[in-house]
Amino acid sequence: MRVFIAGGSGFIGTALCRALIRSGHSPVVLTRGTPRALPPEVSAVGWNGRDGEGWTHLLERDSAVVNLAGENIAAGRWTPERKERILRSRLAAGQAVAEAVARAPEAPRVLVQASAVGWYGPRGPELLDESAASGQGFLAEVCRRWEESSVAVEAGGTRRCVIRTGLVLGPGGALTRMLPPFRFFLGGPLGDGRQGVSWIHLDDEAQAIRFLIENEDCSGPYNLTAPDPVDSRTFAKALGRALGRPSWLPAPGAALRLLLGEMASEVLLSGQFVRPTRLLAAGYRFLRPDLDGALRASLHPSREAA
Repeated sequence: MRVFIAGGSGFIGTALCRALIRSGHSPVVLTRGTPRALPPEVSAVGWNGRDGEGWTHLLERDSAVVNLAGENIAAGRWTPERKERILRSRLAAGQAVAEAVARAPEAPRVLVQASAVGWYGPRGPELLDESAASGQGFLAEVCRRWEESSVAVEAGGTRRCVIRTGLVLGPGGALTRMLPPFRFFLGGPLGDGRQGVSWIHLDDEAQAIRFLIENEDCSGPYNLTAPDPVDSRTFAKALGRALGRPSWLPAPGAALRLLLGEMASEVLLSGQFVRPTRLLAAGYRFLRPDLDGALRASLHPSREAA
């Protein structure tokens, strides 16, 4: 099956391409510029991020679309302009994908639409699955509108899965930004350490998306998180163990809010305890369900190859 991936050259998209190739599929990366070096098994097709120009005609019934496109939410302080870019980048990509599917000669079999556990909003100690209601705050609003941006494809007969992804652990990505304090023996939890961290290893993120593409019975929202979420204090201790470093020094919440404003409050100092109830019920088996093992594999990938 040909799988068209918006955001296919990013952290998750690159891992997804590898997983699809291993399973006999043909990834096609949708790119708005000169693509990064791609494996020979991966094709690249230009798109403008606004509509289906240049690739709609390539869609056929035995194809799939994965929409991972969107600006990084955690790259700095949220100014009003940056919040607008975060939202618009997601809406534009979702609407572009929906338009491409609507104009295709044949509707593709499935669309996998990205979202995030931010959909649930800050929820304290509550354990959440896909039946939980959406929450409050900027990220919850972004995720709601992000999910809705491609819903029109369902009217044309395309199966749609929505993936609410947690913190993705792997070589690179968000984990890279967490390492320096630990390496200088200054690591620890963020704030009071009680906020939920719903995580998933990059291998499982990619394989779960492949699983949803291939399984015709899957549709609707799926939490892409490992079965056992932890709090920030537990996560920091596990990261310290993986690095052979202490995890005793909390990053003060007041200082993080002063430095990063609203982004710190919504992304770093609050969180959710999210379980992948529907994914497990569909029969997905996690490759790396254990946090210690997932961190080891992220920090030492050559030693811990799946």
